[in-house]
Amino acid sequence: EVQLVESGGGLVQAGGSLRLSCAASGFIFDDYGIGWFRQAPGKEREGLSYIIISDGSTVYEDDVRGRFTIASDNAKNMVYLQIDSLKPEDTAVYFCAAEKAKYITRLNILKSDFRYWGVGTQVTVSS
Repeated sequence: EVQLVESGGGLVQAGGSLRLSCAASGFIFDDYGIGWFRQAPGKEREGLSYIIISDGSTVYEDDVRGRFTIASDNAKNMVYLQIDSLKPEDTAVYFCAAEKAKYITRLNILKSDFRYWGVGTQVTVSS
């Protein structure tokens, strides 16, 4: 059974940093891509970044490039999202998602591409 468990969210002041973690299990990690998404209250879920595990290639949404960094630890089946210079508008529930790499649209971060989802972790940024 595919499982994705996010952790690392919390309350942080603007300008601070957080590292979100996604623990993956139940599938062959190297065959997959892992994406990070977020959903703020009243807004659509938006794609932030993904990483293709087999080759480490990454894609970022334009608005977060430079502040967000995605990385994987293949030995631990973990994917991380480092978020720096947090802003109040980063407040949202953050989700990781997984799909076989061959089915992920390259250069775009589409929630419709990802079949498996975690339940999310809340990030709240105070001003």
